[in-house]
Amino acid sequence: MLLDAGPLVAFLNRDDEWHNWAVAQFKRFPQFITCEAVLAEACARLAYYRREQSKVIELILNSAVVVDFEIEQSADRILRLMKKYADQPMDFADACLVAMSERTSDSVVVTLDETDFSVYRRHEREIVPLITPKQR
Repeated sequence: MLLDAGPLVAFLNRDDEWHNWAVAQFKRFPQFITCEAVLAEACARLAYYRREQSKVIELILNSAVVVDFEIEQSADRILRLMKKYADQPMDFADACLVAMSERTSDSVVVTLDETDFSVYRRHEREIVPLITPKQR
């Protein structure tokens, strides 16, 4: 399970409209894999909402979230993705998650961003498998 910033923020922010859904995902899956770009984005959003950024790091220390991505090995792919989807625009964290999804065929991205991720393609043609909440 690859984790995007939206569910991470929703999990840590009780006032988020998707908080209950995010809590259910953290109960459903014992561990998520993500990248540093997602963590930075989540921390920035939490700071904006005046929430504790340190909670993100606590999830790493508790092994609920694992960072397993090295930008150096995927920089070319990330650059190609960001250029291809510049009209979205695809942000750095999303590009990293798509690149991460290409490493393992059965990976799934847990995200609130169904609109953008439904457009992105891994390996140029494959739909990125997603878990998203039912939109209201």
